[in-house]
Amino acid sequence: MPRKLPLHVERNRVKGKNYYSFRKGKGPRIRLPDDPTSEEFREAYLAAMLEGTSGRRVRKVGPAPGTLGALIASYMQSDAYRELRPTTKKGYSTPLEVLKTKHSHRSVAGLTKERIEIGILAAYAGRPAAKLFIIKILRILVRHAQGLSDGNPLKLRYDPTSGIRRPKIGEIRSWTDAETAAFERRWALGSKQRTAYALMLYVGAARVDVHRMTWRQIDEQSSGVDYVRSKTDVPVEVGLHPELRRALDAASRDHVTIINTEFGRPFTIAGFSQFMRDAIKAAGLPIDCKPHGLRKTLGRRMAEDGCTAHEIQAALGHKTLAEAERYTRDADRRRGGREAIKKLQTRVDAQTASDSLGKFKK
Repeated sequence: MPRKLPLHVERNRVKGKNYYSFRKGKGPRIRLPDDPTSEEFREAYLAAMLEGTSGRRVRKVGPAPGTLGALIASYMQSDAYRELRPTTKKGYSTPLEVLKTKHSHRSVAGLTKERIEIGILAAYAGRPAAKLFIIKILRILVRHAQGLSDGNPLKLRYDPTSGIRRPKIGEIRSWTDAETAAFERRWALGSKQRTAYALMLYVGAARVDVHRMTWRQIDEQSSGVDYVRSKTDVPVEVGLHPELRRALDAASRDHVTIINTEFGRPFTIAGFSQFMRDAIKAAGLPIDCKPHGLRKTLGRRMAEDGCTAHEIQAALGHKTLAEAERYTRDADRRRGGREAIKKLQTRVDAQTASDSLGKFKK
């Protein structure tokens, strides 16, 4: 159901995009921001209402100097923010808007660990994922403030977020071999679901990279797949697994992109995620079986097959070796546990054989 607009606000859709404007009666139209849920929209709407009733233009007042609102504005005008990928900016927009709306008045110089925990983070009790995102954005803002020149009222010489513990969030797990087998039984070769599954499992790409992969990426190098990981900008080149080749050979080539909607258009990121969740549910898999878990399944299998951390880092496009070492540590632990039981059994067998020496059957 479309969102109900405030009084005197008009919505015009041009080339698939919504534009909003304020117009009272036959008066002039005043352009409003594009997001009707944002604080910027609310302020512009109130200003337009005041202008319409008083007959004079109201000057928009910016955030007070030295406040968190001023720090957010400074960061969003910086090169560091401008150089972010559009998808990253979109991800940052919600927590930045929350901080600007609810905490813009807070003094940057007065920020302490206790004030952040009580005044900002306490509202996210029971929501660890949202709390973690706010902490990450606060630390980005703090690093920006620390890099400002001396004399700037936003300059920070310490980190008020230091010591704030990251909330524990349930990690997305890898799929078990039984779960991958169940998915393959449900979705045969040639189905879009099986093709998307094979790309995520045998390329190890995340949804943001898989949903826009093209046939050209496969055909240009018949022995592998090349792509640049969106999250890290790391170029990745992986070999073409035989199971992936089988899935691609069975898939139809109707469009430039490999995976498309029923209308022949490439998926959006959200649309592709929903498409995969529906496929996983139809295969009868549990709710904690996530699409991103297929990427982790590839890392787990590589580690269990003896791949080094450097090889896993290259295949999955990790920036640091520490991320890849998690897979090898987990594989070593599982392998060590199995070997320990085998050695224990060998000891028990040897002891049993020793005890039986010299005894005769009655």
